Amino acid sequence: MAGPADAIRFAWRAVRTYEELPEALRGLISSYLNHLAVERGTARSTLDSYARDLRRYADYLAESGIAALPEVKAHHLSGFLAELREGGRGQPPLAASSAARALVAARGLHRFAQAEGVLDVDVAREITPPSPPKRLPKALPVADVLRLLDNAGGEDVRGLRDRALLELLYSSGARISEAVGLDIDDIDDSERTVLLDGKGGRQRLVPVGRPALSALGAYLVRARPVLAARGHGSPAVFLNSRGTRLSRQSAWNALKSAAERAGITSGVSPHVLRHSFATHLLEGGADVRVVQELLGHASVTTTQVYTLITVNTLREVYATAHPRAQAGE
Repeated sequence: MAGPADAIRFAWRAVRTYEELPEALRGLISSYLNHLAVERGTARSTLDSYARDLRRYADYLAESGIAALPEVKAHHLSGFLAELREGGRGQPPLAASSAARALVAARGLHRFAQAEGVLDVDVAREITPPSPPKRLPKALPVADVLRLLDNAGGEDVRGLRDRALLELLYSSGARISEAVGLDIDDIDDSERTVLLDGKGGRQRLVPVGRPALSALGAYLVRARPVLAARGHGSPAVFLNSRGTRLSRQSAWNALKSAAERAGITSGVSPHVLRHSFATHLLEGGADVRVVQELLGHASVTTTQVYTLITVNTLREVYATAHPRAQAGE
């Protein structure tokens, strides 16, 4: 089994001109990688990435006439970040996420050097990684969701379970972990709500629509007793073939199978149903703070990313429907 030192050597083997680095930089980077491997237990893949990033950083410093880390000023790190984003010296530009990772590696090197007494002042603290661009959550059109749910499962035990699961995911906006974590006592038929255990131990009551309640009722009456008889009295709502709590992977497989039967070729995951739930609510006129509560977001800022989808939709409709939308082009 390869040890931390082997991982470091493996990482540096990808560097063709390691020996050409200034000795002080080379030694400090090796010490830092060794620290990450031995004391922090950093994964080999991360060590490989950091080694490449730090090699590029050391190249940049050497090109700037820097032979040791104490000579580095804040403007050197700013220049390095600019090179990462724009390219230069024969190096291709990096995506925002990769540039941020490389700067994190450089900042970690400076922090380590200060802790080791090599640096008196950590100038890298002044430079922050670029924020990655906001990625809009993926949402399925309503028609695709309905087709997906229509193909959720048959009338056998597994089919009834899978239909109830997918109906619940879309009806409540639950995370997949919240759905498979449900216990029987968490369902209130009279109030038409489910009690979800969210992130950070936060619980929330979420209303559930009639189609989902109907699918849940059919499953609980006709299918769950069959599955429960194979286990040892699990309180879980959704059970597997052994009568124990359904796993997240099995729930994902149920969704994947339904998508294939429905002929939906775009990537579908349990989180896509959650995104669709939020997007369709906002498109229907729901207040963003209500959606925040339903999703269990600690901050409304997290929820507001869904409003970008609805604004984009409005913009597309406007561009194609308004007689003066394209005027002047």
